[in-house]
Amino acid sequence: MPWSQTSPMDQRLQFIADYQPKPCTMTELCERFRISRKTGYKWIERFEAEGPAGLLERSRRPNTCPHEIPSPVVRALLEARRHHPTWGAKKLLAILARREPDWLWPARSTACDLLRRHGLIAATRRRRRLGHPGRPQTPMTAPNDIWTADFTGQFRTGGGATCFPLTVADGFSRYLLGCQGLPAPTHAATHPVFRRLFQAYGLLPSIRTDNGVPFATSALGRLSRLSVWWIRLGIAPELIEPAHPEHNGRHARMHRPVTRDTAWPSAATLAAQQRRFTRFREEFNHLRPHEALGHTPPASAYTPSDRPFPARLAPLAYPPHFAVRLVSQHGGIRWNSHWGTVSHVLAEEYVGLEDVDNGLWNVYVGPLHLGRRNEEDLRIQDHLGRKSRKSVLPICPD
Repeated sequence: MPWSQTSPMDQRLQFIADYQPKPCTMTELCERFRISRKTGYKWIERFEAEGPAGLLERSRRPNTCPHEIPSPVVRALLEARRHHPTWGAKKLLAILARREPDWLWPARSTACDLLRRHGLIAATRRRRRLGHPGRPQTPMTAPNDIWTADFTGQFRTGGGATCFPLTVADGFSRYLLGCQGLPAPTHAATHPVFRRLFQAYGLLPSIRTDNGVPFATSALGRLSRLSVWWIRLGIAPELIEPAHPEHNGRHARMHRPVTRDTAWPSAATLAAQQRRFTRFREEFNHLRPHEALGHTPPASAYTPSDRPFPARLAPLAYPPHFAVRLVSQHGGIRWNSHWGTVSHVLAEEYVGLEDVDNGLWNVYVGPLHLGRRNEEDLRIQDHLGRKSRKSVLPICPD
């Protein structure tokens, strides 16, 4: 037999039904229903005046409000907003205050609340926050421990071409490895720059960048085609937290003299602008004293890496107990006669899967832990809580 449930209205009706025969006193009746005598008399008076309708809940809204916006002010604000739907509350109040200077106009926040209640302000769509593992902690204690890379603010040359300066520096010595003006911050333009730097200065453990393209994307693990290439070279991509340029403060501080000494004013062409970057780099590395280095130039503290750039990329290696799968051009892998999506930036790369539990697999791209894969939904969830997209490919027979 299920538990009996009663509503407040049912209890009030029962209270009136028990009161009418008057088998007991009002005090005993109120104690039985666990209400005060004042409340009991209130419901009795309402029932005798209005019948059962008097037992319904009434609005507790006060009849008057001392700080309520006057009706003429409300009508004026709503009419002005409908006439100027793109104007904000600050502009509307300024116009109305000049029109009616003797009226008491509300604050901007109050006017915004009023317009929002009447549906005259559309709800803003919040951008999806992309997770992040936290502030990078790799120390900079020796040359080539970590490089830093970023784009300075773009500008136009005298001829109208857009220039995106890409700067790459050694984190320990502040040595400016490269300062290249590119027509766009794309993978096709950035990849050759890093190839030349690796060939000239060798390889290193990690590179720290921001979260913009071409260093990172919104794909699983924030990987991009450039960062996947770095992983193939044994370089770990390291991202600063979004909206925190101070996590790469050494590099951001260096951008000020780069822009001041080379782009104010800009050169006529990209080629002429690049010659300015080259002259600045030579002066910055070999002549300009740096306070953090004891007023010596960065070239005095930098030495190239002893890891040479390979002629051919070695295949990604995984331990023997890993299950290795090739990511297709569609960004998926074949698993137990099914296709599961991984990431489009890993197309034609090998990933390793390590069995950690019944139906759960850790997914690796080289030494980088990409996320955890569940055999039930065939999707990968990274350490930021995001999942790969569901596969649209049909079941593939063995």
